[in-house]
Amino acid sequence: MTLPRIVITGVGLTAPNGNSLAEFRHNLLHGVAGVEPYDVRYMGRLVAGVCHFDPLKHQRKKEVRVGTRAGSISIYCAREALADSGLNFEAVPKDRVGIYIGCTEHGNVETENEIYALSKFNYDTKYWSHYHNPRTVANNPAGETSLNLGVTGPAYTIGAACAAGNLGLIHAAQMLRLGEVDLALCGGVSESIGTFGIFAAFKSQGALAHHSDPKKASRPFDKARNGIVISEGGCLYTLERLDDALARGAKIYGEIAGYHVNSDASDYVLPNPARQSECVARSIAHAGLAPRDIHIVNTHATATPLGDIQEAQGLAQVFVDCPDTFINNTKSFIGHAMGAAGALELAGNLPSFDDLVVHPTINVDELDPQCALPNLVLNQPVKVKRVDAILNNSFGMLGINSTLIVKRFVA
Repeated sequence: MTLPRIVITGVGLTAPNGNSLAEFRHNLLHGVAGVEPYDVRYMGRLVAGVCHFDPLKHQRKKEVRVGTRAGSISIYCAREALADSGLNFEAVPKDRVGIYIGCTEHGNVETENEIYALSKFNYDTKYWSHYHNPRTVANNPAGETSLNLGVTGPAYTIGAACAAGNLGLIHAAQMLRLGEVDLALCGGVSESIGTFGIFAAFKSQGALAHHSDPKKASRPFDKARNGIVISEGGCLYTLERLDDALARGAKIYGEIAGYHVNSDASDYVLPNPARQSECVARSIAHAGLAPRDIHIVNTHATATPLGDIQEAQGLAQVFVDCPDTFINNTKSFIGHAMGAAGALELAGNLPSFDDLVVHPTINVDELDPQCALPNLVLNQPVKVKRVDAILNNSFGMLGINSTLIVKRFVA
């Protein structure tokens, strides 16, 4: 049996350096980073990737007030993706729409804020918000989106740490192929900058980035890199079966070609390069491709001293004698958007199918020799001969790894 082909027909996003794919891509090609000074409760002024979208574009003030930041990001991205897709969404049966949103963690922001507010009333729980439960349940981002759109099909989040953005797309493709839905809204979101706990935890690990110039704080592969820049953001896609997309004359960004998900089973935090390499190799095999067929590899590299080296080592094992494979990184522009990372980073590379330009990794003043991969694109974009397949890496804590491959659509 031939499985249905699954294609991307719409993209909606908010990133620290752009609120649309066009703006995001322009800034990636012109070296515009989105990291800025940011005040964190109990910790003072740090740096973070902060989004500046307008939540009231698609929500009423009350909805924003009683909902969550992750919900607002999800709604914004979903509405923008639908608009970009050209679908007549009013005519789409809402029980045939699925919403699958990857998320690193959810509920910490609201819990921290509500406990802080309660402390002003001597912890008298009669002042506890009755919105706490719907705000903090794990399915909140997808649930808020289903309420906003009137979607009655399956709507839930996928918890896969920082691999979650890729998982949102992978799961959506699977559900479309199974015939469970006819249209999927999928990807990943993050509201992580709203919780001081994540900043404090990375600082205690010695993994929180710092730099005198915030825009240079995120520096994957640089010899002087010193940690992660925590960011918020989101990117959702409309995915459809190819026959449905062609029937309505849809614009097609690319085709889901292959993927793989595995687990390290070796440490709470430290990555396992052998398992990462295995994930990459198996995704390529699943797509029916060879390493030489991949033209862009977007790395997960978060700018931690050890993590970047281990990913580079894993990639070097797979991409041997691949002269047309170019490697880049998006976190150098926006920091680490956690559950949104994979989805945002894929979006930043999709336009390469049309313009044949690979955006760079910025902020690399001195390349770490242990990260020196062939065709690593540094500081300036590179024009290439062809881009037929993009490989997107996203790895997360507790050893979850995901790799997604999107190829140029050919009828």
